[in-house]
Amino acid sequence: MKTTKNRWLMALSAIAIHLSIGAAYAYSVYTNPIRDTMGWSTAEITLAFTIMMALAGFSAAFFGNFVERNGPRKSAIYAAVLFGAGQAGAGVAVTVDSPILFLLTYGLASGLGLGLGYISPVSTLVKWFPDRRGLATGMAVMGFGAGSLITAPVAGYLIESLGVTPTFYILGASYFVLMILGASYIAPPPKGWMPDGFKKDIASGKKVVKKDLSQLSAKEAVKTRRFWMLWTMMLINTTAGIMMISIASPMAQELVGLSAAAAATMVGIMGLFNGGGRLGWAAVSDYIGRPAVFMIFFILQIIAFVSFPNITNVLLFQAFIFIVVSCYGGGFSNLPAFIGDLFGTKELGAIHGYLLTTWSLGGILGPQIVSIIRERTDSYIPVFYIFTALIVIAFIVSLLIRLDINKLEKEHKQRNEGAA
Repeated sequence: MKTTKNRWLMALSAIAIHLSIGAAYAYSVYTNPIRDTMGWSTAEITLAFTIMMALAGFSAAFFGNFVERNGPRKSAIYAAVLFGAGQAGAGVAVTVDSPILFLLTYGLASGLGLGLGYISPVSTLVKWFPDRRGLATGMAVMGFGAGSLITAPVAGYLIESLGVTPTFYILGASYFVLMILGASYIAPPPKGWMPDGFKKDIASGKKVVKKDLSQLSAKEAVKTRRFWMLWTMMLINTTAGIMMISIASPMAQELVGLSAAAAATMVGIMGLFNGGGRLGWAAVSDYIGRPAVFMIFFILQIIAFVSFPNITNVLLFQAFIFIVVSCYGGGFSNLPAFIGDLFGTKELGAIHGYLLTTWSLGGILGPQIVSIIRERTDSYIPVFYIFTALIVIAFIVSLLIRLDINKLEKEHKQRNEGAA
């Protein structure tokens, strides 16, 4: 069976979906205009974002099996309906002056669409790029990281020109159209498909296909040590990254005297490192392997968090922040490929969903830990020591998962030699 689909257009379709749902991170542009226009409290407006982000990870876990049963196209269409309706529905909520409806639309519906849309194209993309798993998933997830960079200025312009309600309508409709266009092309490759160039390299001996450690269902995967080691690594990496994103501006102003304007510029650059880290680290992983990349993440972050309390140089302080944020983004882009390596592509979408619960938990734990410590000690310094300890634990786990992988590879080799 010959496919007429182009895998690079497949990647573009995945980017279109992720670019749309990634707009969720631009929520802050709505806060002041809604507060000033409607008189709602900042807490009410922010709660909708909190609900959306908390639901994103958990709905990814809930919908994982749905994606496996119904395929990426139908799943992405449902995601488009939920996310587009949630964003446009937020405009209705503002029109009728209903904070409760705002929570149900921007928070609940968008959150469900965000989680479903995040996982819908990923397992398919891994199958289309057996030779470049990391790069493939990195491209899609980079789109998610870049969504807010594009949406924030566009939304700001529309709010200033037309007002809050029309902005929600226009952007909600735009996200829906873009996601539907992406969904219309998404489809899995024929079973056993490989790109022609990759086949030739294998036939000539230039490349050797490294087999996945196993082909497990989601239920089987969660019963393995490897799953929970990867879950722990992701939770700590995500918690550290979200914590840094949540306090970067006030922390830099307090500790190294960065001005408010310079801190705002730094936050914008952080977005570039978040998105760039997703693509860069994922591409690197195709050459050095996913376990090595995660070990590098934790070594770099240990150096950063140990150094933060003693840094007085503004540029060096910002450089370490950018490193932490790039590792945060890189964790998400490497995750789908790592899942494929460890558990195969049989139910990659469902396993990916289960592991994305770390996204929701990290989004809750990171800001909570730093706010409690800052309130009780009136300092950010203890935060660095706590996260140093957590990342040391993550580094130890990354060593253990490497040993576990080596053990399984050795067992497979011995089994194959015995069979021969």
